[in-house]
Amino acid sequence: MTDEQPAPGEDKDENDDGKPKVSPEKKRKIRTALIAGGGVLLLAGAGWYAYHALVGKYHETTDDAYLQADAVTVSPKVGGYVDAVLVRENQDVAAGQPLVRIDPRDYNAQAEQFRAQVDIARANADAVRAQIAEQESSVAAARAQLAAARQAATFAAGEAQRYAPLVAIGAENAQALADRRNQAAQAADQVAAQRAALANAEKRIASLRAQVRQAEAQGEAAAAQLKAAGVNLQATTVAASIAGRIGDATVRLGQFVQPGARLMTLVPVASLYITANYKETQIGRMRVGQPAEIKVDALPHVKLRGRVDSMAPGTGAQFSLLPPQNATGNFTKIVQRIPVRIALDASPEVRQVLVPGLSVKVTVDTSDDKDAIKDVRKDEKEHQRREDRR
Repeated sequence: MTDEQPAPGEDKDENDDGKPKVSPEKKRKIRTALIAGGGVLLLAGAGWYAYHALVGKYHETTDDAYLQADAVTVSPKVGGYVDAVLVRENQDVAAGQPLVRIDPRDYNAQAEQFRAQVDIARANADAVRAQIAEQESSVAAARAQLAAARQAATFAAGEAQRYAPLVAIGAENAQALADRRNQAAQAADQVAAQRAALANAEKRIASLRAQVRQAEAQGEAAAAQLKAAGVNLQATTVAASIAGRIGDATVRLGQFVQPGARLMTLVPVASLYITANYKETQIGRMRVGQPAEIKVDALPHVKLRGRVDSMAPGTGAQFSLLPPQNATGNFTKIVQRIPVRIALDASPEVRQVLVPGLSVKVTVDTSDDKDAIKDVRKDEKEHQRREDRR
């Protein structure tokens, strides 16, 4: 008989079903381990619950968030052939830096044409002013002739009056009186003629002055056209309206472009922000200015800071091309999302990596307004009580 085989009549270390027996010591150890594990799990659960109750439930997180920038589409104001492309793809440019130059020869010719029209209008005005000066001399001569005619008429009328008593007493004959009266009448007619000539001369000056104003108006119109042509000439050089980075440039040298056609996109990479689309069940405590923690997929293990900058005045569905119409028989409630703008606080080194369109995960800390929902509920109850009193 070997040592491994039990002697006849001895107990075997097996149960009746053939399974090995577990010693009491081992059972005690297993029980202790289970109790300890249960205690650890209970403590972990209690710790998680405490963290969630005190901190976690005030942290609103979403991964439906993306980096964005207010990109500007670069388009020409005037049409023409592209004479030069002054920037390259992905180049950083400053505000006011020239980007594209359109052939300016046609617009330069238009400016020269309107400049010539301005000169012509000024020359016409000067010529009419010279005629006015000449006509003023004629008016002066007409006034002198009118004064002489009045003196002659006065003398002739006096002679007729002087001869009338002489004819009455027979000192002069009637023919002499008739001659004097005829001379007085002719002198009076001459006064009327000189007065009419003076009036015509003065009206001629008024007409010439109107011609001066017309020439000046034509000059102003030509000057306005020259100014517009100068603006178009300046617009042949397309400059950057803001500082940013060139992207998606489609313009080529020698290409004919139309006004308003897209040439490239200017992205202000230094002014990036985040649009986080939170569920409507997450914004009850969210307020402007609350801090945010940002994780960018392109920068793993890097946590960035930000703050709530603003909240959209409506859900994303309301601003879509075809807003939903829920007044139908088949209605399915869908949790809506509200775009929340997050201002990004990042160093220049980090911003060199960040570009619009990158996916991010945003967590907003709303713990500074824990009682927001309670306050809203309280205010609403108070409002209802005031309405009931009315």
